Amino acid sequence: MKRQSLSRLDNLFCPSQEKTMSFPQPHTLSEAPANGGKMLVYGLGLLIMIPACTAGPHEKRLLHALLDNYNSLERPVVNESDPLQLSFGLTLMQIIDVDEKNQLLITNIWLKLEWNDMNLRWNSSEFGGVRDLRIPPHRLWKPDVLMYNSADEGFDGTYATNVVVRNNGSCLYVPPGIFKSTCKIDITWFPFDDQRCEMKFGSWTYDGFQLDLQLQDEAGGDISSFITNGEWDLLGVPGKRNEIYYNCCPEPYIDITFAILIRRKTLYYFFNLIVPCVLIASMALLGFTLPPDSGEKLSLGVTILLSLTVFLNMVAETMPATSDAVPLLGTYFNCIMFMVASSVVSTILILNYHHRNPDTHEMSEWTRTGWLRMSAAALLFEFI
Repeated sequence: MKRQSLSRLDNLFCPSQEKTMSFPQPHTLSEAPANGGKMLVYGLGLLIMIPACTAGPHEKRLLHALLDNYNSLERPVVNESDPLQLSFGLTLMQIIDVDEKNQLLITNIWLKLEWNDMNLRWNSSEFGGVRDLRIPPHRLWKPDVLMYNSADEGFDGTYATNVVVRNNGSCLYVPPGIFKSTCKIDITWFPFDDQRCEMKFGSWTYDGFQLDLQLQDEAGGDISSFITNGEWDLLGVPGKRNEIYYNCCPEPYIDITFAILIRRKTLYYFFNLIVPCVLIASMALLGFTLPPDSGEKLSLGVTILLSLTVFLNMVAETMPATSDAVPLLGTYFNCIMFMVASSVVSTILILNYHHRNPDTHEMSEWTRTGWLRMSAAALLFEFI
């Protein structure tokens, strides 16, 4: 049984090598100590032999053939005057955060870059049928595509994954990353607002005559694997290819711009800000029904005014400190506060006149001639 077990291990780790090791026959129980020592030696020998077992040499030979004389600084084109075609796309996985205060968008995105490297072609029949390789990106020429409007501390937030190289020279590079981009937040219709956040990608050093960026999908970014967000609905990720000419240079500069279109979910703000505000404002109207002698009429108005101030501060904390626009919810709160403040002032005047009597106050001349005369004329009475 011991010999059969070791034979299975030998077949598992070194299937292509001939077996040259011989094993002793099972011993009697009295020979167990010596047998155990010998088996320990054989086990150590087997462990030493296992690392020596290697896979087929075709990939190793192919890597040496491709990379020994490969220059990662050389742009892989047949004619240096021809641009290298680069297909560019992205997959939006998740919207992590929309920071209205700092006007930032944080997303989880997988980029997708495809190009053809003429220096990485081979005949698969000459290398044991090997049709593709996985090579670290620092060993190859790779387009220096970056996000122009990045707000990340390291500027490039991608993770360097292996490049999949096929025998026809096609290279596929799909680096995932957490992207932090600038986004102009329009708060005019908050919390019923839609936002458009653009992500602009392009080569940092190559112009359009050297590197020709092409949009991989005319529909824009891929959202088939998108993870829904609790605060925002994703409307789409359209993409556009732009060619820009500057006065300094005759060559074009190409970029691919994706626009992330999102719409805010209003359920949270409706139940936590709008509904309480409406209820508090209705209490201000009910305050007029209290009798003046109750003593709580003015206290109710002041309490309601302070409550609205707290809600307005909650809204202001989530909004960016900008003077470009006033949010719709902020306008609504300001109108309610003005109405409640007016009710407090009216309550003060009503209580002031209610507690007056002929022994302590005398009607002024302007009240007699102005207010009473106007009231009499409005009621079609004759003022005496």
